[in-house]
Amino acid sequence: MANIKSAKKRAKQTVVRNARNAGQRSMLRTAVKKVLKALDANDAAGAQAAFVSAQPILDRLSSRGLIHKNKAARHKSRLNARIKALQAA
Repeated sequence: MANIKSAKKRAKQTVVRNARNAGQRSMLRTAVKKVLKALDANDAAGAQAAFVSAQPILDRLSSRGLIHKNKAARHKSRLNARIKALQAA
C-alpha cells in the first residue's frame, strides 16, 4: 500500500476509473453482441435498429480513449457491411 498522500489518492482514483471503464466496456460489448445476434437470426430490421443504438456508444468510447478510434471504425464498418449484405440477400 502507498505511504505518500498523493500515491494513496492515485490508487483510489485508479480503482474508481477501472470500475467505470469495465462498465463502459461491458456496455459496448453488449451493444455489439445485440447486433451480431440479430444478424445471426437473419433479422435485418432488428440488426439495423441495434446498430443504430451501438454506433454512438462506439463513437463515445473511442472519443474518450477507452478504445482506439480505428477499432471503433472497424467495428462499425464490419457490422454495417454485414447488415447491408443481409438486406441485399
